[in-house]
Amino acid sequence: MSHPGTKGQKSPSDSVNILGEISGSVGNFGTVLPILLGAALVSEVNLGAALLFFGLWYIVMGIYYGIPISVEPMKAIGAIAIAGELTSGEIAASGLILGAALLFLGAGKGIGRLQGLIPEGVIRGVQLGLALVLIKTSAGLMVQDLLFSSVAVGVFFVFLLAKRWRSLPDVSILVVFAIGIAYGLLTRGVPDIQPISLGVLPLPDPATFIWAGWHLVLPQIPLTLTNATVAAALTAEDLYKKRIEPDRLCVTMGVMNLASVPFGGFPLCHGAGGIAAHHRFGARSRLSMAIGGAILIFIALFFAGPEALALLPIGLFGALLLFVGLELGRCGLRTDAPLLVGTMALLTLLTNLAVAFVAGLLLAMARDRIWGRERGG
Repeated sequence: MSHPGTKGQKSPSDSVNILGEISGSVGNFGTVLPILLGAALVSEVNLGAALLFFGLWYIVMGIYYGIPISVEPMKAIGAIAIAGELTSGEIAASGLILGAALLFLGAGKGIGRLQGLIPEGVIRGVQLGLALVLIKTSAGLMVQDLLFSSVAVGVFFVFLLAKRWRSLPDVSILVVFAIGIAYGLLTRGVPDIQPISLGVLPLPDPATFIWAGWHLVLPQIPLTLTNATVAAALTAEDLYKKRIEPDRLCVTMGVMNLASVPFGGFPLCHGAGGIAAHHRFGARSRLSMAIGGAILIFIALFFAGPEALALLPIGLFGALLLFVGLELGRCGLRTDAPLLVGTMALLTLLTNLAVAFVAGLLLAMARDRIWGRERGG
């Protein structure tokens, strides 16, 4: 399938590395699974429904975009859900508000207009800032499970060296997942099969929409309008040489949320980090999205309980996030404005992405005015 705005794109059927596609298909699970598992443990999240829609959209988005595009939970909402024990109505209300807003904004080419006002250095700052956040998060997970995280990092490095010296395929993530599952089965036993349960959620009342808009939507908006659109589009072009208009990403995010949230799906987005994760572990075509989607659907249909996902050692996710952060950081460093990018990255780490984004825009404006005066003088 071809789309306008594509350049330098190879057909997905050209030189497909099956091992790489399988490995890359689970590359973003380190972001998807911890957030969903944490939210399901403490909030009213239907884990089976959430995983089912993730799997379905993995497949659909892979077909639509033709590359391993990321599908992941909205991180700000996920973090608040884990910390605040949200109800299903509050989560649904946030997803419906964001879905409608994103669809409207993307269909009206609003992101394209905003993109012209955002310098590339600011987008690179978003990439590098998110990379540092992922690395910080990975460190927090790894210290909880030093043994397995050390094993996982060791496996990743062995395959990295083997790939450089012997041109061997990097299937490190498959090895790490296999070790993690085997360890979980030995220590916890085989989890019970828990069939999925689906149903239409009742429409949240106006008070819930107001609460969700203030507490969930506002913190999520800066992340969505930067990492999930312009930064994601730039990362796709960096890694896959495919130009995707940010407005298209905005539209598909709107459609995903409006179609899944009413049935128990978790609010969804794209993301620069997820694209980097798929690429880092070998995904190069839509085949990886189909494989990843099939895995998520299988888990949703038969092992939808948190006990099944808890089989995987926490150190696995920490090691995975570390290498995803490093991959995204490489993209963020492709800049001719290192001071701006570095400042934004540090602000993201010390505060949050919204503060860093606003500060980056102000710094870029100040820089352009100073340059303008120097040139004019």
